[in-house]
Order: sequence, then structure tokens, then C-alpha cells
Amino acid sequence: MSCNYYVIFYNLRMNLKFSLIEFILALILSPIVFYIIVGAAKLFGAKYQISVGESFIIWLLLAILIKLSFKKE
Repeated sequence: MSCNYYVIFYNLRMNLKFSLIEFILALILSPIVFYIIVGAAKLFGAKYQISVGESFIIWLLLAILIKLSFKKE
């Protein structure tokens, strides 16, 4: 039984590349979603004082949530 290692490594590389692209897109979209939510809350009278550390954690969690919401085929 022959195994074509080139095909296996090519598929792994492409999967990694696609996953990184998805995660970078999620990192770009997450602050947009975050500020839309905070802006909508401010329109209704809520006042937030979010520190840099808290906003960083929310940014990463939203990026993970957006990444997980991408459709897998």
C-alpha cells in the first residue's frame, strides 16, 4: 500500500492556511461586533467603563465565537 506523503502534507498545509485566514478574519470582525453592541447599549442609556484588559478578553472571545460560527463544509 503506497502512501503519497506530498498529498498528505499539502492537505495539512492548506487546512492550516484556511484556518489561519478564518481566524484573522474573525479577529478583524470581532471589534466591529463589539463596538456595535456597546454602541447600541449606549443608545439605550447604559454606561460602560471597560478596561483595556477586559476589552482584550472580550475581543478574543468574540473572535473565537465568530470563528466557530463559520460554516464547515
